Amino acid sequence: MIGRELGGRYEILSRIGGGGMALVYKAHDVLLSRNVAVKVLRSQYVHDEEFIRRFRREAQSAAALSHPNVVSIYDVGQEEDVHYIVMEYVEGHNLNEIIQERAPLQADEAVRIASQIADALDHAHQNHIIHRDIKPHNILIGRNGRVKVTDFGIARAVTSSTITQTGSVLGSVHYFSPEHAKGVSTGEKSDIYSLGIVLYQMVTGRLPFLGESPISVALKHLQEPLEDPKSVNPLIPQSVENIIIKATRKNPSERYRTAGEMLEDLETSLRPDRIGEPKITFAAGDMDETRVMPAIRPGMLGNEGKPSFQYPASGQGAAAKDTARKAPAEEEEEEEEPARRRGWVKPLVIILITLAVIGAVYGVFRVVSGSLDVAEVEVPYVVGQTEQQARTMLEDAGLMIAEPSIRAYKADIPKDQVFAQSKSNMRVKKGSRVQLSVSDGPELKKLDSYVGQKVQDVVAALQDLGLESGQIKQTEVFDASAEPGTVISQNPPPDTELDPATATVTLTVSKGQETVPMPDLLGKSIDDAKKMLHNAGLEVRDENILKQDSYEKEGTVLSQDPYSPGSQVSKGTQLTLTVSGGFPKDALEYTFNLLISPSRAGKSSEIRIVYSDATGNDIEARKTSIKETKSFDVKVVLAPNTEALVKIYRDGQLADTFSRSYEDEKAGRDSGPMAVPGTEPTPTPTPEATPTPDLGAVAPPDGENTSLDLDGKPGKGKDRDKEKDKEKDKDGNHDGND
Repeated sequence: MIGRELGGRYEILSRIGGGGMALVYKAHDVLLSRNVAVKVLRSQYVHDEEFIRRFRREAQSAAALSHPNVVSIYDVGQEEDVHYIVMEYVEGHNLNEIIQERAPLQADEAVRIASQIADALDHAHQNHIIHRDIKPHNILIGRNGRVKVTDFGIARAVTSSTITQTGSVLGSVHYFSPEHAKGVSTGEKSDIYSLGIVLYQMVTGRLPFLGESPISVALKHLQEPLEDPKSVNPLIPQSVENIIIKATRKNPSERYRTAGEMLEDLETSLRPDRIGEPKITFAAGDMDETRVMPAIRPGMLGNEGKPSFQYPASGQGAAAKDTARKAPAEEEEEEEEPARRRGWVKPLVIILITLAVIGAVYGVFRVVSGSLDVAEVEVPYVVGQTEQQARTMLEDAGLMIAEPSIRAYKADIPKDQVFAQSKSNMRVKKGSRVQLSVSDGPELKKLDSYVGQKVQDVVAALQDLGLESGQIKQTEVFDASAEPGTVISQNPPPDTELDPATATVTLTVSKGQETVPMPDLLGKSIDDAKKMLHNAGLEVRDENILKQDSYEKEGTVLSQDPYSPGSQVSKGTQLTLTVSGGFPKDALEYTFNLLISPSRAGKSSEIRIVYSDATGNDIEARKTSIKETKSFDVKVVLAPNTEALVKIYRDGQLADTFSRSYEDEKAGRDSGPMAVPGTEPTPTPTPEATPTPDLGAVAPPDGENTSLDLDGKPGKGKDRDKEKDKEKDKDGNHDGND
């Protein structure tokens, strides 16, 4: 069945359980994109028309139920010889697994579960649906703790002819009501009895009636009294025990009238005022129990042939017999004694002959049965063992294994470990078969190939498989060949089977082409610019380097295209650089010849020369220290309509400024000397050297310069100049240019 698609929409994924009449599979509804449970009728029933008719009718009736504690029926169908019912898929465990794992349950948990079952039964009974197969196997408990009752309507389809089918009875006979075991018509109170047995098993951890065969268990439901739950588990509250006793009375009239009445009793059973309530009693005992009754004698019959006594209650046989002996007409009985004895002779002979025949038959039966008697063995408990270990243990005990073993996915049970067995805690005939349920481990999911898909779509697909968001890892890398946000690799690889509960999937996601910030190349030399681009993962080809006349130094980057500094660009991007190819043709060069003296002769002065020309402003040409007059050349570039300016700073103070215009240089005009003399102060004059005020001058003949002598007499200028020079030499004064 696995892999088959039923009804054109239900894809069978795996087997999750099965019973005597049907197998249950987990399937995916491709039309509504959800998981469902599909129950498929076993092949031995597919040719029983009456069975199929009832099966379909009751399944359709169950589909009419709508209750939070009832598994919803979605669809009923047939495909060739396959009859199936589609129902709600409940993620969790059935009650039988919980009981096997940790029974006895706490009273509050058992009451909570039983209350939800009773609520579901009450809803079903109000809709005229009798379950008839209430047992822990049909009670599902989801991960959120909600109880779901399943298999509504299917049990009713079992006819009296199927009572001998091992699968039909073996799983349910421990929960049969007495009237169900008799084969008579069952009703709502039969479900109440079964719920009482389920509650008994939850709080005690055991079934009330065990036997070697289904028939022996059914007879115990009919004949044997129920052992008090508190004698098995003294911790059970008396109020809960009273509910179990009342629900499991053999006489249906002594049970709860409805499942709703039982629900009300369950909901109040754990209140402080009820926990210590008295044990429930019934005045006349359970009239459906098997009893030892006195034989009917002829003297006990009246004139109309009816018994002249009432059947005594259990335990009152002796008292009734004594009362019968004390009849008022003793003398009449003595007179009629001979006639009475003669009337008993013939029946007595018949009885003796009959007893003799019975004795002979019994003797033959004992001889034959003694030779055919099969020894009983204890069924080993193999849950928790591997399948091979369980087989060995059962075969060593003289038992056989029913083939094939039931296999199901169990997330919390290791693969090949037995999680259930059909017989346990009992003695059976040697050679009996035991059905094993073996875990296939957690249900594994197969990974698809997610390469090339958007990462958000892949994450959603993995979550649909059952992975949590924390189990999905993402690693982002640059990849020029894939769009950003696209999966470029996965680990584990495609077609890997993994457990969604524990596995981790790593997705490598593209960030697209790697980008880097564009470096600032303006003003850099072409060699430095190439190094910066190479370090950033960018390139510039020689054919993309353009030269342009400029007043910048030759080889200096003037512009970078098409990306400005700081913008993000992909690695490997090509760009174009424009660099300086030298000065324009109309540019002129000029050299300032500077003669600079220290502030004081013989003392050191700090000299700093700064110039501005067509190539830039405030460019430092020289910075040095001098103790004597020195000459400095400063070369500048002149552009049309501009001038060059040189500033000389001495000891941090602006000493002098010189300029040269483009027009002056082009015209070839002489700029003259550019000297920066020292700043030594003028000496104080002596009285003898005090000059006489200029009283005027008379122009000498023949254009000779004349002046007054020191005594006020006119004299020739040349002679006067010589005298002044002599006086200066005497005083030690001189021109800073000498």
